[in-house]
Amino acid sequence: MSFFSGLGAKLRDGLKRSQEYLSASLDAVLEPDRPIDETLYEELEELLIAADLGAPIAADFVNRAREEVMFGTVTRADQLRPLFRRFLLDTLSAATQPLDLDHRPTVILMLGVNGSGKTTTCAKLAARLREDGKQVVLAAADTFRAAAIEQLETWGQRVGVDVVKQSAGSDPAAVVFDAVKAATARNVDVLVVDTAGRLHTKSNLMDELAKLKRVIERQLPGAPHESLMVLDAPTGQNGFAQARMFHEAIGLSGVCVTKLDGTAKGGIVVRIVRELKVPIKLVGVGERLDDLEPFDPARFVDALVPSG
Repeated sequence: MSFFSGLGAKLRDGLKRSQEYLSASLDAVLEPDRPIDETLYEELEELLIAADLGAPIAADFVNRAREEVMFGTVTRADQLRPLFRRFLLDTLSAATQPLDLDHRPTVILMLGVNGSGKTTTCAKLAARLREDGKQVVLAAADTFRAAAIEQLETWGQRVGVDVVKQSAGSDPAAVVFDAVKAATARNVDVLVVDTAGRLHTKSNLMDELAKLKRVIERQLPGAPHESLMVLDAPTGQNGFAQARMFHEAIGLSGVCVTKLDGTAKGGIVVRIVRELKVPIKLVGVGERLDDLEPFDPARFVDALVPSG
């Protein structure tokens, strides 16, 4: 994807709340003249856990900090800030992957619970792909949520892409079958499938989503090429639990983190990559159509924890 322009500024603005929380807290804990002792390590670990990085990641960084201090490469508390930036970059870069768009049609299955911004994200992705010169079709496979089909149709008209649909209450697998058939016949570049998002604790939803994947694969071997979970960043730990359940049940190829502009806990991104071993492929940092961007670890770290 080639829509990286302006990502740095958008990401900085979108992560402002996370940055203000984390940077201010780091500055308070890592004062240059403060002795590096057990109290500092404890406060630093608590801070990182509160930022939604999770206890294992917080403990790993503190252990790395201890090693650097022991070896003499870190002698002042404020030197732990650039060390933390390198730690984040190393963690995030290890699992960075672009969207797989090397197929025609590429089938992208969008997953997630209701309220995560999934349908809106489908539209944003379609819009950005169109800007990139690709032909896109949307599939309204969320046939159960009230007005979901109409919502996607409205977005389709606004974005300028066709929407394959059936009536409310129809079998989602039938919608997907028709959509794959239409995308193949029209020789489009990308098919984006909006799916149902009832509570992630209900096994029938996971069974239904697994069925959709089978229907797609039977029609188009190797597809879906992306199974992306749309995760609402402000949900924090609950969002992480959702991602884990979807990954175990469906098998995610990546995560799209939305509403990063509405939370002070952008650290959930790091936890998803580290603990689930699932790459972050897209991030949403606002309400506009162009506020969906490919994930770039270096820009993310710069936005979350500025160097100066």
